[in-house]
Amino acid sequence: MANKVKFGLSNVQIAKITYGENNAITYGSPFALNGGVNLSLDAAGETADFYADNTKYFSDATNQGYTGTLEVALINEKFRTDILGQFKDVNGALIENASDTLSDFALGCQFEGDSTGTRYWFYLCKVTRPSVASQTIETSKTPVTDTLNITITPRITDQAVMAKMEKTEENTTAYNSFFSAVYEKVTSA
Repeated sequence: MANKVKFGLSNVQIAKITYGENNAITYGSPFALNGGVNLSLDAAGETADFYADNTKYFSDATNQGYTGTLEVALINEKFRTDILGQFKDVNGALIENASDTLSDFALGCQFEGDSTGTRYWFYLCKVTRPSVASQTIETSKTPVTDTLNITITPRITDQAVMAKMEKTEENTTAYNSFFSAVYEKVTSA
């Protein structure tokens, strides 16, 4: 049965990208970015209208991916070293440097639904460094989250933006292994 509603965010996964010849993308093994709180993405692209015969004669829209935010409880060390390019020294301190190189990555996640979870992979993601924030404890402890500004663009090689899968009786195996590697389109069995 198909979902009627969606709610919840879980299973946030990150797969670092390395580039080869002709911008060929290789994804690393996915790792968890636990503590997913919120993913909010707005469609990016433009609508172009052409007028003729005193009316809108033609209209077309471009898909430039998404922009938005990913909010997590706390950005983990693996994300900080693999994606944000920070260095971990021999004493365990994470060092941020002005010359750190941020890496592109694929983002996987799951939205819960009234029937089943829907799993996603966004193929080409970039983030900016997160802000640093905390607050004093008042009458109760309120967690302060980390927020990443994220840009998702089409892959150069095939223009793919994302994959999305709901669990069905026919795709149980593919659904169960969806996060073991970045999911790619399957054209024949």
